[in-house]
Amino acid sequence: MEENLKQIEMLFMKATEYGKISLELAKLKALDKTSNVVSSVFPLAIVSVLLLSFLFFVNLGIALWLGDLLHNIYYGFFIAGGFYGLIGLVFYFTMYKRTKTFFYNYIIRLIQK
Repeated sequence: MEENLKQIEMLFMKATEYGKISLELAKLKALDKTSNVVSSVFPLAIVSVLLLSFLFFVNLGIALWLGDLLHNIYYGFFIAGGFYGLIGLVFYFTMYKRTKTFFYNYIIRLIQK
């Protein structure tokens, strides 16, 4: 009887240790996935910010140039804003679902690596 009690106690200790190790392994796997996703998205965010800054200044120059051609600066800004508003509407009604699905699948693939 006493030997059975020792075996049960050993089994309980091993099960507890297994649970702790499994929890630590799950934490490490989650950390690995998170760092993988963040390290993949971070460079993309930096490039996006730089590209958006470039596009902002190019669009500012185009708006000023158009305004100079039309002899009213604000006409150039209205034309440039209308152009990008039109592009935004076309994108929303034609490409929104495809783009959303693409990025959704991209993030899922990064997590599943």
